[in-house]
Amino acid sequence: MKKFIDKLKDIWGIEELRKRILYTILLVLVYRIGCYIALPGINPSRLGDTNGPGGILGILNMFAGGAFSRASIFALGVMPYISASIFMQLAGIVIPQVAKLQKEDSGRRKINQYTRYLTVIVTAFQASAYVAYLRSPQYSASLAPDFSPFMFWISTIIVLTAGTLFVMWLGEKITDRGIGNGTSLIIMVGILARFPSSIFQDFTKRGGDGGGGLLIFLIEIAVFIAVIIGLILLTQGVRKIPLNYARRIIGSTNAAKDVSGSRDFIPLKVNSAGVMPIIFAQAMMFIPTIFTGFSTSDNAAGFIRMLTNSGSLLYNVVYAIMVIAFTYFYTALIFNPTEMADNLKRNNSFIPGVKPGEDTANYIATIMDRITLPGACFLAAAGILPGLAQLLGVTSGFASFFGGTSMLIGVGVILDTLQQVESYLLMNHYDGLMKTGRITGRTSAPAATTAKTLSA
Repeated sequence: MKKFIDKLKDIWGIEELRKRILYTILLVLVYRIGCYIALPGINPSRLGDTNGPGGILGILNMFAGGAFSRASIFALGVMPYISASIFMQLAGIVIPQVAKLQKEDSGRRKINQYTRYLTVIVTAFQASAYVAYLRSPQYSASLAPDFSPFMFWISTIIVLTAGTLFVMWLGEKITDRGIGNGTSLIIMVGILARFPSSIFQDFTKRGGDGGGGLLIFLIEIAVFIAVIIGLILLTQGVRKIPLNYARRIIGSTNAAKDVSGSRDFIPLKVNSAGVMPIIFAQAMMFIPTIFTGFSTSDNAAGFIRMLTNSGSLLYNVVYAIMVIAFTYFYTALIFNPTEMADNLKRNNSFIPGVKPGEDTANYIATIMDRITLPGACFLAAAGILPGLAQLLGVTSGFASFFGGTSMLIGVGVILDTLQQVESYLLMNHYDGLMKTGRITGRTSAPAATTAKTLSA
């Protein structure tokens, strides 16, 4: 405990790091306060149950920190920005002109500007859909009767668009002047905000009649800690490919140093797709609910109900298969072995025993295919754990932290943030956060941030 306190003193003693931490906390507090400010025309006292919807809307509510179910000015959170970022990232894969822009500093600035414009368009469409959602029976009682539908529609779109752009601005400011990746941090804070109430609900349930008592609760905590350890291993796991450099010049022109025959390695991540396969699979598993009311056959209706029940065997098998398939699909989109082989060749580096060029690309692609399979299987296991935990009696709120999207994002963002803190410690001649080695974090974290929060 003393070493932990000493480490906190070291962190607080670095003036720049202290200012960045305080600045980050301040902006996060601004975001969390905004999550509780209701939209114009909404009576907050009549919102009723704000636990949030299920399915894909439940994912949106989770990313928005519960603001979606509270009809807040930040109801859409950063999801429109994430959608726009992912679209631009995928556009760079399939459109050569965008890919060229991504390789230049001025081009990346243009892409960031295009992403902001696209965010406004996406937010406007999502805000229109959200207005229709607010007029559903769940929220109809909370709508102000003297507020005309047209004015409510216009004001809601304007406020939600401004709210999303403000949250996006908060994320960028945290990235520039705070600590960690701002957009990722905002998502993580929104997710973890539910954790205290969720664990308290489970504790209360276990303490009640027939709840199993304190022992069962302690077992759940032990399993929860084991899941976190497993997710850390999954996030940090890499396969190192040895690499030799024929000749390298290090340093400036006046103080150049010739380093010949040096050795290094290429770290290929076991889970390079991050949390995106789970999000894609959850979205696909939500589709059968659309057809529930259209089936007249009892067998067909029963089959569809099994596909939408997270506790059924069929649901978990299909869900796991889809996570594995999407892992391979997304990895193929973001990982380019040919480009990697070309970069190695340009830098006078090579893999021992493998010819440069096409042979190197094939070798890297083969290794990536091999390590993606165990990574995809572990990711599928992490994806179905919340459903299994709920099936075993864990409350739904606490069960959502037994893996899945919540903890994968949380673990990844925390590792990234700790990595930055450790870098400041080492630059100021302090020891790192760990005695046994440095925190490696993720090599990437929304589409360059959740495909950098979500895709990493």
